Amino acid sequence: MAYDEGLAHRLGESLSGLPGIDAKKMFGGIAFLWHGNMLVGVMGDDLMARVGPEAQEDALSQPGARVFDFTGRPMKGWVLVSGEAVAEDEALEDWIGRCREFVEELPAK
Repeated sequence: MAYDEGLAHRLGESLSGLPGIDAKKMFGGIAFLWHGNMLVGVMGDDLMARVGPEAQEDALSQPGARVFDFTGRPMKGWVLVSGEAVAEDEALEDWIGRCREFVEELPAK
């Protein structure tokens, strides 16, 4: 499955100043890991956002967000966000911030 390279590039640029960021091909797309923990990624035309279980309900209420059920079972703490919903840099930065809030509390791998 191909992924939106433009969105991946935008994520890479936005995260480039954050120490401990690595990009890795996963799920037929690309994921950005922060100190070894998945933070965000791109699958198809969508943003994969790791917001954590407690923030998932609020995240799902945001425009373009839906349950991430890549495996056929919903992934707890993750949402998919349509590429259209993160077309503007401000919206993308908001989602990155949501993800950082959760992932920065995780121990490094």
